[in-house]
Amino acid sequence: MISVQNHPLQLSGNKYWLILCIAFLFSACSPKIRKSTNKTPDGQGKEKEVEKPAARFTQANISLLIPFRLNEINLKTASKAEVDKAAMAIDFYQGFKLGIDSAASLGLNFKVNVYDTRDSNAQIDALVNRGTLTYSNLLVGPVFPQGIKQITPYAIARNIPVISPLAATHPSEFNNPNLISVVNNIDLHAAKIVNYVAKTYAPENTIVVLINPKSASDEVVALPLRQYFKANKKAFLLQEYPSVFSMETKMQKGKTYVVIVTSSDRKFVIPTLDKLVKIKNKGYDLNLFGHPDWIKQNYNVDKLQALNTSITSSYHVNYRSPEVVEFIRKYRAAFKFEPSEYSFKGFDIGFYFGKLFAEHGANYLKYLTKEKYEGLHNAFDFYHDEKLGYINTSLMLLRYKNFAINIVE
Repeated sequence: MISVQNHPLQLSGNKYWLILCIAFLFSACSPKIRKSTNKTPDGQGKEKEVEKPAARFTQANISLLIPFRLNEINLKTASKAEVDKAAMAIDFYQGFKLGIDSAASLGLNFKVNVYDTRDSNAQIDALVNRGTLTYSNLLVGPVFPQGIKQITPYAIARNIPVISPLAATHPSEFNNPNLISVVNNIDLHAAKIVNYVAKTYAPENTIVVLINPKSASDEVVALPLRQYFKANKKAFLLQEYPSVFSMETKMQKGKTYVVIVTSSDRKFVIPTLDKLVKIKNKGYDLNLFGHPDWIKQNYNVDKLQALNTSITSSYHVNYRSPEVVEFIRKYRAAFKFEPSEYSFKGFDIGFYFGKLFAEHGANYLKYLTKEKYEGLHNAFDFYHDEKLGYINTSLMLLRYKNFAINIVE
């Protein structure tokens, strides 16, 4: 169990100090924590018991389960690469703490217990068996799908909601009606593309092409795309090829081509982009939609712009936003680091759910589908499926233009 004090940790500019602190301290609380002082000795001073109204919700107990992997790090000999393994967990924790601290200003007490899951099912079982999670109002994590699967039976039995904070895994793999999936699954990405194509292009003049090399991971993307295009009221001509080289021989001048590449394999994508640019330069009207993972893979921006490339994403930060500027200022002041992607995600999750607790108490889950949130990295707009839980449907379509990537919708 990790116990981290309320005051900001002084890190002296590197993560070694934070890991050292985490290794010795294990329970993070917002400044709004109070200890109970209402103990009465047995048989002394007891008044006659009378029925009382339901107690007011005064404290939210949150368990944060993330893989610091402290058991793998020798603090005396650790290299930067070894410390960097914990960077995601550290950044998420720090962002989450700032989010909870912000929500605590609304007047509710929070107790946040932070546990190192070590990315180990055995460690998760140990936490469950020791009873350390029993009184949680909310579990945030585990982070990885196997950990979420491991804790699901316990969470269902105890009726404790579980946030899947970072995994894009489809909730059907967990079958937990109280699972809260923050990151969009691939079906939502496919639906976003199909709906945008249907709104933007005329079926009589448009040919939709899936470039699908047919690996297992490519099929994960291609399958829902086929299904959504088939179900769409607008009947687009849908073609599918293993590569753009086989597509070129069958292209028609005068048609608009919507090309969707289902692969994120750089060895496949780079020559695909090269070939698509050459095809477009021959006079074809061609618009590209890429795999969601492209956003992190740093392809040639000139080529992406030339192809009018759009990518669906559940993560985008506007660094000119006043809210983002203020968050970065606070993060630097508290931790002496620049916030990463996981810091932004941690803050939004911490603040949104902390605010729900502060405003609605123990009934916070009832308001999850009613209260939308415009966060620093994405919006939260949940719907509830009786079998799959709560699913965030907010997803952005980004496009490369003027050497930047901007939100289209």
